Amino acid sequence: MPTIPTHAAAAVSIGTLFPRRLVPRRWWIVGAACAIVPDFDVIGFRFGVHYEDILGHRGFTHSLVFAALLSLVALRTSIEGGQRAAIWTYLFIAIASHGILDALTNGGLGIALLAPFDDRRIFFPVRPIEVSPIGLTGFFREGGAAVLASELLWVWLPAVLIATIGVCFVQRHRGPR
Repeated sequence: MPTIPTHAAAAVSIGTLFPRRLVPRRWWIVGAACAIVPDFDVIGFRFGVHYEDILGHRGFTHSLVFAALLSLVALRTSIEGGQRAAIWTYLFIAIASHGILDALTNGGLGIALLAPFDDRRIFFPVRPIEVSPIGLTGFFREGGAAVLASELLWVWLPAVLIATIGVCFVQRHRGPR
């Protein structure tokens, strides 16, 4: 899995692609927070949930269905229709990016991206991102520098490019208010 800050950075960069009148910046923070939620599944280890279980690490919480449900939970009901749809779409993409990034890593058992309809774990054919060990202790003992270098190249650099495009072309266009 990529590190927590990397998942958050990807979510913020995605936020820049939405017009601010539809997805205000404060929602980028919500998107970043929601993008790290799928990794809360590691808590299951303490309760005897096995990695390969549907509720195990990289299981249901990394699926597109979970992304859709968490997006609904994160929305406030007082948001107007057009803005509500745009914010839900942003949150869905930001949260779904977590499983997609994890499917691009070179370790683990794969991602249950289509759970609960299909509980098979998948990886993408190209897996350039170095997998991060679970927990801070493992990160500092087991090659955290290689993980960071991999994430800088394969996630942060594209995220900066996406954010630059978003800021230069989407955020500058004010449009009707």
